[in-house]
Amino acid sequence: MNDSTDLEYVGFWLRVWASIIDTILMLFVLVPLMFAIYGREEMASGVTLSGPANILVSYILPAVAVIAFWTAKHATPGKMVIGARIVDAKTGGSPSFAQHVIRYLGYFVSTIPFCLGLIWVGIDKKKQGWHDKLAGTVVVRPKYKGTEPVRFG
Repeated sequence: MNDSTDLEYVGFWLRVWASIIDTILMLFVLVPLMFAIYGREEMASGVTLSGPANILVSYILPAVAVIAFWTAKHATPGKMVIGARIVDAKTGGSPSFAQHVIRYLGYFVSTIPFCLGLIWVGIDKKKQGWHDKLAGTVVVRPKYKGTEPVRFG
């Protein structure tokens, strides 16, 4: 088992902050795309948008962007702002592409039961949400004031 005294697990509130940053950045990209596709009138009408363009912009594009960031940088922009990165829970190395995909799909599993799988980050000793547990990942950053040393394996 490898321990790292230089790292700490990233907890619930820092991850919420990173998520807010990511959401704002994603909105800067997606809202103009939706206006370009549907037009101002349809967007303002309050009608639920549907069709292939909505699926592409609302689901596929965000999934590709997030997984691409995880693969290239081991973090989304929000996680980069807080100095966090996603690593393999056993080795501390880079997660595989399959782990990234499982982690992304795990967000849906984590949110369905009243977001309990996301809230779990605040309860878990290693600060893993259900999506992390499913993918075998942890979110870490350079140690600032954490009390639990990071253990891989």
